[in-house]
Amino acid sequence: MLTAETISVGTELLHGNAVNTNAAFLAREFFKYGYACNAMTVVGDDEKSIKSALAAAAGRSDIIVITGGMGPTPDDITKQTVASFLGLELIDDTATEVHIRQWFSERGLTMEDRDLIQAKVPAGAVILENANGTAPGLIIEKEIEGKAHTFILMPGPPFEMEPMWREQAVSCLKEKNGNVIVSSLVKICGRTEAEVADLVDEFIRGNESGVSVSPHATAGEVQLRITATGESEKQAKKAIKPVVKEIKARLGDSVYTTHEEKSLEEVVVELLLANKLTVTTVESCTGGLLAGRIINVPGVSEIYKAGYITYSNKAKRRIVGVSRKTLDKYGAVSEQAAREMAKGVTGLFKADVAVAVSGNAGPDMSEGKPVGLVYIAVNVAGNITAREYHFNGSRAQIREMSVASALILLRHCVLEYYGKMTFGTEE
Repeated sequence: MLTAETISVGTELLHGNAVNTNAAFLAREFFKYGYACNAMTVVGDDEKSIKSALAAAAGRSDIIVITGGMGPTPDDITKQTVASFLGLELIDDTATEVHIRQWFSERGLTMEDRDLIQAKVPAGAVILENANGTAPGLIIEKEIEGKAHTFILMPGPPFEMEPMWREQAVSCLKEKNGNVIVSSLVKICGRTEAEVADLVDEFIRGNESGVSVSPHATAGEVQLRITATGESEKQAKKAIKPVVKEIKARLGDSVYTTHEEKSLEEVVVELLLANKLTVTTVESCTGGLLAGRIINVPGVSEIYKAGYITYSNKAKRRIVGVSRKTLDKYGAVSEQAAREMAKGVTGLFKADVAVAVSGNAGPDMSEGKPVGLVYIAVNVAGNITAREYHFNGSRAQIREMSVASALILLRHCVLEYYGKMTFGTEE
């Protein structure tokens, strides 16, 4: 198996002033296209550190992807350092200079002389055009101590790097691998990573088919990446199909989609649309995040009626009719309050489905209730289902988990009362 690794350049990464999302993105891409990721290195804007990282990478990997330090400022020295390391001269590239001048002109910005340093490229490099900025990407093929290496240099900002990778650089990986790599993603909700792993254990450990299955947990979800290599796309897909089918059979309705681009909220909205069900939401600790996730889905205006944030007890009483007796006896963070919120908000706009969330996201105990205690209630045609959750993490993480759990419970209840209609899981 061919190997790859990343070198992320930027002192801001070492200081924690920026999050290194590029390395995570590229690692997923390596796996998707059949490359073993050997290492991820982060270095500052320092020539000695960059050269040291390049030397180490060249000793263990076939593909070395370097991001960051490609701009016009004095600390942007990646391109110059790589050229020096590989013994290549920097030469002017006319097409890149034209692009840079055009970029500034179209935006009515003043170009400085230093901006044109981005038009100097290592001799023999393949230029990757930057549709979202001025610094071009580069692909350099170089033999070091008898071994062929590919160096791919790209700008650091993700909104420049990711499109450049997808639209241009990734073809380099596909060509070098030889075989065709096909992958499929199975998205699962309502089960823990441990539960999923137990059910599909032999696939994760590997099997005679040569199909790899890799789990990844996100907020409220587990994703299984199924990958196969073949001499043709047809052959690779043929190897994947029975594995996906068996995984879906074992996990049942927990599989909410096999379409990589589909989110949980999209599938939930599709389910509501298919059943012609209107929905409304009432939130306390999540403060509108649930409504935001749902409203992000195109076409939701056909079914989404209204959303309320009843953060205070007074709002819970006046807007959705939670009784003072319930709040005094059980508190706002209680199953009883969540149930009354779901019942009350349904009547306001006569929605078919209502979702209510009430909890303590922290940082301190509230009404004697611990941080992370959340109650979610779903009202489907008068049938109210309520669940108690205990989440860990920061305030933001608890709120995120609450929203994911609300979507999962909403989907579960609609499936329960309106039939086992699972959308987005077609082969």
